[in-house]
Amino acid sequence: MSENLARQFLLREDVVFLNHGSFGACPRPVFETYQRWQRELEAQPVEFLGRELTETMRVPRIALAAELGTTQENIVGLTNATLGLNIVAQSLDLKPGDQILTTDHEYSALEKTWAYVARRTGAEIVVVDIPLPLTSESQFTKAIIGGMTERTRVLFLSHITSPTALLFPIENAIAEARKRGIWSVIDGAHTPGHIPLALDELGADFYAGNCHKWMMTPKGSAFLHTRPSVQGMINPLVVSHGWTEHSKEPGAKGAFGNSPFIDELEMQGTRDPSAWLTVPAAIDFRRANGWSDVQAHCQALAQDTAHRLAQMTGLTPLSSAAFCAPQMVAMPIPDCDVDQLKLDLIERYNIEIPVFRWKDTCICRLSVQGYNSKPQMDLLIGALSELLDLKGAAAPRAASQG
Repeated sequence: MSENLARQFLLREDVVFLNHGSFGACPRPVFETYQRWQRELEAQPVEFLGRELTETMRVPRIALAAELGTTQENIVGLTNATLGLNIVAQSLDLKPGDQILTTDHEYSALEKTWAYVARRTGAEIVVVDIPLPLTSESQFTKAIIGGMTERTRVLFLSHITSPTALLFPIENAIAEARKRGIWSVIDGAHTPGHIPLALDELGADFYAGNCHKWMMTPKGSAFLHTRPSVQGMINPLVVSHGWTEHSKEPGAKGAFGNSPFIDELEMQGTRDPSAWLTVPAAIDFRRANGWSDVQAHCQALAQDTAHRLAQMTGLTPLSSAAFCAPQMVAMPIPDCDVDQLKLDLIERYNIEIPVFRWKDTCICRLSVQGYNSKPQMDLLIGALSELLDLKGAAAPRAASQG
């Protein structure tokens, strides 16, 4: 399976790429679709961007909405999840003394976003520590609800965490926030194409996700999902052709005939929308290659590799398998110079994988995608065994993308 799929990707064959979670990797057929859109744009830019773009942008919204359990009126195409979350964070009407409740597992760029918002508005950031290892939904929900107060206005959570690769069971926390009148803002950067999503059923007020990670579109393809009742709260970061002065009036239309939510965010000056337009092709690629079976295989490889390393290190995993991202696992390793270890892995073994320190824990974060293989997992285990002076692993041997 992995050998055939590896040939459908553009990754260098001399690099063992175990870092899909950072920026993704685009399959060759989807990338070719991307290039076709770019050529069409350049063949007649005025027609493409000036006369056809509104209808062209609607097609991926419809396709993606069907995958995400929503309707195309509730999502808007953007370049990345960080942009979507910035739009939300800077649209909320926060005042001095309001609290933004979040966890100690969030992505650093969004920590900075909320710090900026807090500085500008006078709101306070409250960080809840999630007990580890994470082994139950009630353990998570109790920690979140325990951090809520009468001053909590925003609940900001990752669905799948970036540093710790945990799958947070966010449903009950979102429901409790709704009961208390707290806006729920979800960072779903790692979720589309990684886990099944039913966004309308989930009920979060705002949910941003990337398509260029696990859905495997080219870079620069993402979405913001917003419940209809709060779409009027959203303001664009850039005011451009999609804005109208009457956009906040009941029943208002945007400048291009969609809702103000869509037109104000999608029509913001000249940009190349080709990555967003490949969303249907990426969905078709996954279906044609039986991606549910591919994902099951990848999950098994990821969990087996994490288990092997844990046996060697004696370190406790960050969660039970149920609360680990299916195709991504943050593996604790003994205390070390994480920058040097990362450099040694790429320079000595051609292994591209993130190694970093989170709080007091050194982590090697493994991503397993359809182009990866068991020999690559063996190479990683052997390399870590040698570099960290661990016992009980076979000597490392070469492996390629196949």
